[in-house]
Amino acid sequence: MGAAILPDLGTEILIPACAVVGIVFALFQWILVSKVKLSSDKHHSSAAAASDGKNGFTEALIEEEEGINEHSVVQKCADIQNAISEGATSFLFTEYQYVGVFMVAFAILIFVFLGSVEGFSTKGRTCTYDTSKICKPALATAGFSTVSFLLGAVTSVLSGFLGMKIATYANARTTLEARKGVGKAFITAFRSGAVMGFLLAANGLLVLYIAINLFKLYYGDDWEGLFEAITGYGLGGSSMALFGRVGGGIYTKAADVGADLVGKVERNIPEDDPRNPAVIADNVGDNVGDIAGMGSDLFGSYAESSCAALVVASISSFGINHDLTAMLYPLLISSVGIIVCLITTLFATDFFEVKDVKQIEPALKRQLIISTILMTVGIAIVSLVGLPSSFTIFNFGVQKEVRNWQLFLCVAVGLWAGLIIGFVTEYYTSNAYSPVQDVADSCRTGAATNVIFGLALGYKSVIIPIFAIAVSIFVSFTFAAMYGIAVAALGMLSTIATGLAIDAYGPISDNAGGIAEMAGMSHRIRERTDALDAAGNTTAAIGKGFAIGSAALVSLALFGAFVSRAAISTVDVLTPKVFIGLIVGAMLPYWFSAMTMKSVGSAALKMVEEVRRQFNTIPGLMEGTTKPDYATCVKISTDASIKEMIPPGALVMLTPLIVGILFGVETLSGVLAGSLVSGVQIAISASNTGGAWDNAKKYIEAGASEHARTLGPKGSDAHKAAVIGDTIGDPLKDTSGPSLNILIKLMAVESLVFAPFFATHGGLLFKIF
Repeated sequence: MGAAILPDLGTEILIPACAVVGIVFALFQWILVSKVKLSSDKHHSSAAAASDGKNGFTEALIEEEEGINEHSVVQKCADIQNAISEGATSFLFTEYQYVGVFMVAFAILIFVFLGSVEGFSTKGRTCTYDTSKICKPALATAGFSTVSFLLGAVTSVLSGFLGMKIATYANARTTLEARKGVGKAFITAFRSGAVMGFLLAANGLLVLYIAINLFKLYYGDDWEGLFEAITGYGLGGSSMALFGRVGGGIYTKAADVGADLVGKVERNIPEDDPRNPAVIADNVGDNVGDIAGMGSDLFGSYAESSCAALVVASISSFGINHDLTAMLYPLLISSVGIIVCLITTLFATDFFEVKDVKQIEPALKRQLIISTILMTVGIAIVSLVGLPSSFTIFNFGVQKEVRNWQLFLCVAVGLWAGLIIGFVTEYYTSNAYSPVQDVADSCRTGAATNVIFGLALGYKSVIIPIFAIAVSIFVSFTFAAMYGIAVAALGMLSTIATGLAIDAYGPISDNAGGIAEMAGMSHRIRERTDALDAAGNTTAAIGKGFAIGSAALVSLALFGAFVSRAAISTVDVLTPKVFIGLIVGAMLPYWFSAMTMKSVGSAALKMVEEVRRQFNTIPGLMEGTTKPDYATCVKISTDASIKEMIPPGALVMLTPLIVGILFGVETLSGVLAGSLVSGVQIAISASNTGGAWDNAKKYIEAGASEHARTLGPKGSDAHKAAVIGDTIGDPLKDTSGPSLNILIKLMAVESLVFAPFFATHGGLLFKIF
């Protein structure tokens, strides 16, 4: 079989070194962003202007041109930023208090269930896959799984919180930089997103690597037990991501829908007008939903795909022969990904200049293309030096011989499938292309045709991504069985730092535009922030596409690991046990979507009533002589999201436990397959429909083309119809759609963690009858 070229010591140095480089680079980007001062030091501004002619910063501050009091404007920006930051921090602390209680309770559940597999015995047990060897007791797996669950949960929470703090730190700075040119604003927003992307990727890798090495001190040569215990890391990450995504999604969309329906449709005032009582809650929501939620979500995907690959590798020749470098191949991919993303980021911030509005979206697309091309080379090098020329991979009871170039193709096909999904998502959600322009054109005849066209667009947008995922599955499974699918998912996520940077860029730009409007800044600045935001809408949709595509591959890999661990020889859909699970599993994404959509609707209803009440009862509010009561709207969003996130979360977390205990592993395998197949389709269509409606509205508002000008301006009938479509799409693209990918991943990883318990004690109903 041979051995890897890279020695074990090299692997042990390379992985943490790449993680540390990622953290240092993130901090360096943060320092650069912090140089934008939230103060009105004119001397500083003019000195900077004289020394830097890059990135479109060749003109004087717009406020100075127009004679606006700069000190007043900057102070307003700082005050608004503080209000948004305080609101976001307050919400996350409240949410994490509730989630913390769940985290402790579920950790106890893991320990009790897994410990009871061998009756809490402290004696060694026969290994699952090699009965000639003795492995560590089930009680040890229970204890270490619990620890890794808590590690994953804490890392996920930290990822979301840090991302939110960075975004709220950068939003007003992006607004202020827009006075100097669109290029300066773009770089500030992008660098801020990069801080989040690199911190998350590096922290996730470093914590996982440290956990493996600490667990190895106890497990020694029992790698099967070690990596089975590590799966708790992925479960912890996705558990927190579920509540972050659902809670944050309900928060942001309740505020957004309330602000839009009363402010824009009924009162005909701009989107982020300071007279709108829901405007602060809306901007807070962008950070807790699209930043904190997305950060936790993609961290969960990364953790689960790594865990799925490690579990399968531990019972293949890598684990059997104790080949550390080959065993940690998934972590090597992620390590190289950090370096590749670092180089790619420089293309956006240093190597190329964004000088006008039209260059924003191409600059972001270039990030995806460059990172994919460089990562392909990186994967080839890692596969050559980190893998033996040939090895075996566990494949449902047998060892399948695989070559290193075949595993390279598995990772590469996942990487390029991610790029295809990204570009298809962009085509269907960007207002630069005909699908969104057709949706905008349908607004001529009212909201009904807008909704019909938007739904049709979403359903159609599913086709190519599903084929891309199908090809990835076929190629990777043919070459390397379930391990191939797991590393294909890692390939899709290998450029996670770049993906998160361009994803976080969107909400930061959105907030920057809101701050510009609330601070009463020039319409020219608002045009620049709107252009940044429109590109950000598309990149956010691309980020969701990556998350959903990787979730499909991750879930399938986890499903394969679960079937192997639960000792299921075949999953036969013609048997009643499996088929009832299949049809119920396919229903779960609909049930989950119904709960999250209704939650947004209920919260939005309270928000609409409150905003209407303030407009009707507070004298001078419409005239701008009185400030609205922002705090009440923030409280409505907070209370509603905390209350409403619990039932959908309980549905996802309890389903595998109930099915596994009462109906057994075969029925549970059907549930996992059904939820995966239907969940991916609904998630893609919901995210793209919502994104298309949002950008159709922005297309009309911008009036950049002759066609768009015939539909506008703001306040026209076509624009009002577009606003209604956008409002319907808000919970689809920011709550239900993105949360569904967590549903399919979380149920799969939870089933894998509890597989020993289900295999031993599950199927109570079938045993009785």
